[in-house]
Amino acid sequence: MAADTHGKTRQTGATAVLGRTGFPHVTSATNGTIDIVTGASQAGFNPLDLMYASLSACLVMSARIAASRLGVLDALTEVTATVTGEKAADEPSRIARFDISFEIKGDFDQATRNAIAHAAEDEICTVSNTIRGNPQFSTTVI
Repeated sequence: MAADTHGKTRQTGATAVLGRTGFPHVTSATNGTIDIVTGASQAGFNPLDLMYASLSACLVMSARIAASRLGVLDALTEVTATVTGEKAADEPSRIARFDISFEIKGDFDQATRNAIAHAAEDEICTVSNTIRGNPQFSTTVI
């Protein structure tokens, strides 16, 4: 799958491989790699961390785009998005709520910070828009 990033095409996607024992090893379509952990005290990313990481990374990039669209990019010094969540108590296993905290640093008022955050989350970020939607799944078993 390819994604359009500012007029340029970037291959997207990931493949995870898991043996009879051990942990998943994930390779992106552009050959980036990450090893997944599952132990509660292991340092690294588990599958939920990756979902939170994807959302937080998308939100900070989208906030920068939002600041640019609002004409305040020159005043922006840093954006932090922290994402956590709460798993649902019932089945199927899923995240019931995402908790998002933005810290938007720059020389502008709270109304502008709010506008940046809301535009990032509600309009620009592909990940948040996808999670809110109901994407279709097409599964093939070989």
